[in-house]
Amino acid sequence: MRTRVRAGESGAFAELFDSYARAVYNHAFRLTADWSTAEDVMAATFLEAWRLRDRVDPEGGSLRPWLLGIATNTARNQYRSNRRYRQAAQAAAAELSVPDHAEDVAGRVDDRRRLATALTALATLRPPEREVIALCLGEGLDYEAAAEALGIPVGTVASRLSRARKKLRTLTDPGPARQEPGPPPKKVRGRREGSRRARQITGDRTQVIRPAQEGNR
Repeated sequence: MRTRVRAGESGAFAELFDSYARAVYNHAFRLTADWSTAEDVMAATFLEAWRLRDRVDPEGGSLRPWLLGIATNTARNQYRSNRRYRQAAQAAAAELSVPDHAEDVAGRVDDRRRLATALTALATLRPPEREVIALCLGEGLDYEAAAEALGIPVGTVASRLSRARKKLRTLTDPGPARQEPGPPPKKVRGRREGSRRARQITGDRTQVIRPAQEGNR
């Protein structure tokens, strides 16, 4: 496939599109929080891939990291301001949070809610952190593939992912539960009988799921 793409075979690019268009679109949506913009990013990604075809190394595995890297750069150019992303994420989350009673499958409503939650969480991250979350957790790339996509060292991917996970974990973990003041503790055999502080421990429930939208793209 790499050799054929490098040679500019139209059939190879058709196969490339059929294989990875959905992944590129989903990744673009996570980075833009806008359906229409994600479509534009997807189209621009494959146009740019055609233009850069001679840079493809003939040796190697899947071209998905390469395409996702192009999509990341394209989306980055669309949203240079993190404020724009937050605004788009808030608008998309609000739209997704409204139940659609015309849905045939109840599970789709849950998907919409999870996606709204994911967008809200992603909006709290800096763009470089959001990119590694989208690649590693959204698309399931390992550190090496994500580093290839972003053109950065593997160690940088690991550190950004660690920071992003810490932020998301803090966002979703409410911490120790607050306790209302009660009566003074009673003295029992010279010791105080106090109430123990209740702790509420939760896991990392943040999910970066694939966008669920009606119809096939």
